[in-house]
Parts: sequence; structure tokens; C-alpha cells
Amino acid sequence: MIMSDIRMNDVSFYYPGNNKVLHGINFKLTRETTAIVGQNGAGKTTFVKLLKGLLTPTEGTVSLNNVNIHDKYTIAKLARHIGYVFQNPNDQIFKNSVLREVMFGPLNIGQKEMEAKKNAVLALKKVGLEQFQHYNPYDMSLSERKMIAIASILAMDTDIVIFDEPTMGQDAKGKKRLKKIIHDLKQDGKCVICILHDMDFAAEVFERTVVLYKGTVLMDDSTREVFSHFDIIKEAHLEKPHVMKMAEQLGIEKVVLSIDELMEILQGRTI
Repeated sequence: MIMSDIRMNDVSFYYPGNNKVLHGINFKLTRETTAIVGQNGAGKTTFVKLLKGLLTPTEGTVSLNNVNIHDKYTIAKLARHIGYVFQNPNDQIFKNSVLREVMFGPLNIGQKEMEAKKNAVLALKKVGLEQFQHYNPYDMSLSERKMIAIASILAMDTDIVIFDEPTMGQDAKGKKRLKKIIHDLKQDGKCVICILHDMDFAAEVFERTVVLYKGTVLMDDSTREVFSHFDIIKEAHLEKPHVMKMAEQLGIEKVVLSIDELMEILQGRTI
């Protein structure tokens, strides 16, 4: 699969009233799973809405395959390349059955009815909701609606998938399922970008982490490298992952990103 090449070149964005949200952003999509982290107001959602073409930069350009997305691509055309799961599923769901909701995106980008249904059912299996195909989404819990919104994007089979706070409302079982979904997308050659407040999930799951602070990129590096810079984490007002705090309390100086890593260290094995 040829990966879509999406980039931000010196992008700034102002809301009315000269409220600068992002400034001087340079970003290139890679095959690494990427977490976008930062405190509230850092510009994370604006960042991904610019990538998706939902907002137009005040300055600079966002390009897809070396073409300014606002010169060539409509939102509908971009939807064939970039899938975006909103933070609040209620902003995304509007059909009165789960199956029809998940089929809507595939149909909208040109899939035939049978293909869209097949892909929708497969996506619902991936999120563990295949038995609820004929339910009304609004008769289901917030965490289940979040999974429905995710399924609707998975069914579109885009080569770039953006998640906005996917762990919101999810318990440990839901987070484990999300971890597998992201892993499988990566294995299928997809590019995954995720806005996160959940530092534990970011540390354990993502290969690359971009730290946003007051509208600028404070750091963009491998997740292990980012979390090794305690000064950056502190400056961005982020919490260390719980497993790192546990490791510190145990006198472990290494950067530990998961419980599995911690257990290996405690058992005297080399990671």
C-alpha cells in the first residue's frame, strides 16, 4: 500500500478576534503510530481538524501527496484518504440503527451497498458490537457509541485514521480492544494519529509522540525519548504515566512505558 503523504508547512491558525491557536507548525506524517498530547487549549483538536481539512490554515499550507488540500480536495474527497473519529460520538452519529450508521461513511465514499454492509459488519466485529447491528445507537452507552463511531471509520478503510480521545469512557477491556485495533491498523499499513489526554495509553501504545504546548510543537520524537525528557513533560503540564511513577518509586532509572516492561525489569530480564 502506498501511504498518503500529508504534511503541514509553517501552519498557523487564528480564530476570530486574532486568537492564535497554532503557530509555526511543521509536521510530516510517518508510518509510526503517533500520539498528539498536550493540556487543554494546547491546540490538539485544531491540529487534527487542519489535517482533515475541516479548518483552513490562516498561514501556511496542509498538503496531501504534495498538493494543497484546499486547492484540490473537497471534504468528501479527503474522506477517501483520511478517517476522523470525533471526540464526542454524539457529534458523529445520526442514524437510527447501528448498522446503517456504520454503513453511512462507506456508502458516502462510493462503496456499493453489499460492500459497505460487509465492511460495516466486519468493523462492528472489531469493536465487539456485531450483535447490536439493529439497535438504536442512542439506546446504548457512551462508551459503546464511541466504539460505533470508531467502527464507522474503520469500515471506510482509509489509509489514514485519526482518533480524538478514543479512550474516553472506556474501561480496561475497551482500552485493550482499542490497543488491538490500533495495532491491526498499523499491521495493515495504515497510519494512525491519536489525540490523547491518557498518558498511560500514549506511552504503552504509540511509537511517536508530538507534544503541543500553547500552539507550538514542544517536542516530536519517539515516545520513549519524549517521556525521558521530564523537563518537557513538566513544561507541557502533562502527567507522567503511572507505570513510570511506579518505576521511580521502585528505584528504577530506566524509562518504563508499560507494565510488561516493568515486570521484565523486576524479573531481571533485559528489555
